[in-house]
Amino acid sequence: MLLLVGLGNPGATYANNRHNIGFMAVDAIAHSHRFSPWRGRFQGVMCEGTVGEHKILALKPATYMNLSGQSVGEAVRFYKLSPEAVIVLYDEIELEPGRVKVKRGGGSAGHNGIRSIDAHIGYDYWRVRLGVGRPGHKDAVKGHVLEDFAKGDVGWLTTLLDAVADQAPELVADLARGGDGNRFMTKVMLKTNPPPPKKEKTAPAEKAGAEKADGTDES
Repeated sequence: MLLLVGLGNPGATYANNRHNIGFMAVDAIAHSHRFSPWRGRFQGVMCEGTVGEHKILALKPATYMNLSGQSVGEAVRFYKLSPEAVIVLYDEIELEPGRVKVKRGGGSAGHNGIRSIDAHIGYDYWRVRLGVGRPGHKDAVKGHVLEDFAKGDVGWLTTLLDAVADQAPELVADLARGGDGNRFMTKVMLKTNPPPPKKEKTAPAEKAGAEKADGTDES
């Protein structure tokens, strides 16, 4: 059993903030894989379902970002989970919008939700960082993450959330067998930034015919 945690702030005021992309991603996974309805538990809301062959508990803390660890810690202790069974999805300003990185352990890099979880369950859990981009000046970071996504962000954001939900079975299967998440990252990247289609080569006869037709049109 794995615990899938999305980070964000509760309430309609924050629903479309960049800081809430973790909530959005977990919602997308739960919807795509037909999880049970959300219900209040562990100072947050929880639902459950199956992704691939693995039972998943999904959690969205309602403690506000800075105290996310209280909710996650309660769930981890109740289910007697190890940190390695926890996957946290959250916003990352050091990644370009639409990019995704997976790693286990590490520091908080100034993210208050991650700092809080570190304090309650330690560092050795999985982190799925979802890029929201960095503002031009460091003093603008707080305002940047607490602002709603712009209309121009809708395209890449929708594509990213769909890709994360679609490839969730790859993520949980890889991490459950001791992998590093690279297959998940690669497949998401291909969906969010697919390679350009190959140009079909024009046959010599077709090319010559086209040139002749162009000459006729011009005369």
